[in-house]
Amino acid sequence: MTKSPQRRSSALDEETERRLVWLMGGRLFLALSSLVIAAGLDGIGRDLSDEARNGIYWTVTFAFFAAVISGTSFGRIRNPDRFASLQIAMDVAIVTSLVHFSGGRESVFTFLYVLVILYGALLFQSRVAIGATGLSVLAYGMALLTANEGWGLGQFAASGRIEFTRLVVVWMVQGGALFAVGTLASLLSRELQRTGAALDQSTIDLRILQDLHRCTVESIMSGLLTTDSDSRVTSFNPEAEQITGLETARAIGRDLEDVIPGAKAMFASFGAQSAEKSGRARLRYTNSRGDKLYLGLADSVLRGEDGGDQGRVVIFQDVTDVVAMEIDLTRSERLAAVGELSAKIAHEIRNPLASISGSIQILASERDVDGESARLMGIVERETDRLNHLITDFLRYARPAPTVTAHVDLDRLFGDLTNMIAPTLPQEIKLRANVEPGLQIQSDAGQIRQMLWNLCLNAIQSMPKGGELRLVARSCKRNSTQEQTGFVRNAMIRDSVTKSADTPANRESDSVIEIKGGGPSTGWLEIEVTDTGCGISDEVVRNIFEPFFTTKQGGTGLGLPTVHRIVENHGGELKLESHLGQGTTFRIRLPGVEGTQ
Repeated sequence: MTKSPQRRSSALDEETERRLVWLMGGRLFLALSSLVIAAGLDGIGRDLSDEARNGIYWTVTFAFFAAVISGTSFGRIRNPDRFASLQIAMDVAIVTSLVHFSGGRESVFTFLYVLVILYGALLFQSRVAIGATGLSVLAYGMALLTANEGWGLGQFAASGRIEFTRLVVVWMVQGGALFAVGTLASLLSRELQRTGAALDQSTIDLRILQDLHRCTVESIMSGLLTTDSDSRVTSFNPEAEQITGLETARAIGRDLEDVIPGAKAMFASFGAQSAEKSGRARLRYTNSRGDKLYLGLADSVLRGEDGGDQGRVVIFQDVTDVVAMEIDLTRSERLAAVGELSAKIAHEIRNPLASISGSIQILASERDVDGESARLMGIVERETDRLNHLITDFLRYARPAPTVTAHVDLDRLFGDLTNMIAPTLPQEIKLRANVEPGLQIQSDAGQIRQMLWNLCLNAIQSMPKGGELRLVARSCKRNSTQEQTGFVRNAMIRDSVTKSADTPANRESDSVIEIKGGGPSTGWLEIEVTDTGCGISDEVVRNIFEPFFTTKQGGTGLGLPTVHRIVENHGGELKLESHLGQGTTFRIRLPGVEGTQ
């Protein structure tokens, strides 16, 4: 039954097409071999009759013609097995014709049967080889018989007739040889097919392993790179691209020190501990986008097939958030201890202060005090009041009152704040406020007011020669500011976290801080407090949220730590950007009331 074009297309797979092409090549080689032998017989003067010579050359011509016709019909094959069987049968007929015309048992073309059997067995299934062998033996017997009996035109001029028994012996010997060739060729064909199938399966397994390896390397959530023995980067996975900001094409071939500055020195310091693994360490790192990160790095030896050292495998992660959490945890633990002591401090210090203050007031009211004694009493009273305020601020920071949240209208809150600030502003400082209408947050109004008051007070004190104080409130997405400004995370992380990585090349140079809290990812509000004052140095920025750290004479060092605590309590985010001589901006993002865009 004729196959449909669809079935033909599926049948002619790549392997079948390759075998058919080889078959066409074998047929062409058969025709060329026949032509060469025929020309050789003429050249050596072999005694052939004109009829025999013409028969040989017409057979060779037919062989070439059949090869060309088969090649041109290659694209119209419906049944590849039937097509191949027909071609091999045609080749057997061509060889038989050549044997017949060239003398039968004395023909030099007999070995061409072996060629047909071989490419039939090697290119196709063993049954084709067996069929080609049987057909060749039968055809050879017919050629012997016709030549011996004088049928046809294929006898040599000097050829004589032999007894039928001897003819059968010649046929059996030659036929046995052909069967031996066919059997060996069939065994070789099966072995080749088995080996080819095993090789194909191995190739598929290798491709699967390669794909698995590639997908694994591309999917892991850690940066991974390898280097050669000269520390040149040889591979670079997508996460490494994301962390470093370098494309793979730009990273390949570069020295490891160019890609991750300080990594080689860090690994060398660990190399003395283990020849196989350098351990883990943290490193300050600035990627190509300018983001300042902390990397957790580990490296190990890259072994070759011979077990020799071929380079290094470097795995690294962005652990900036982890370091920030560690610092927050350390601060929280410290504050918890401070809070525990706060009650004792209040009892041990405030009671004596109250006694001192009360005693001074009684002395001052019961007797006329003037001159030096009055001045000294006034100093005592002022200092006791100052110390009492300091303890009150400290207790408020260390053990804040529970947060009582409610819907707070930012427009009204900013109005109250500007009314409080405006009378205290020097004439050289201008105040500008811009609040997006309708903004509300779920918060403790008193704490938010205190947070803004502390920030405004710092801003005013940073502009002794005058300037501008700007207050802005607007809706935003949680990550919008980070995307627009490119702020790095937790630049305020202290040097003590990674002292081993604190090299001049790795030190922070930009006064930028981001402190993250928790909360929903939509409906956020952003508050900006900006001044045009003197700015804040990098060294101060690193410690600016530490309790009792201050650069102001008479300051308590609790104003900005209190701001930080309030932002944390409200699940918000705090960012600081400062440039010396240009000013400072504090940005606070807080979750808005549901429905706020």
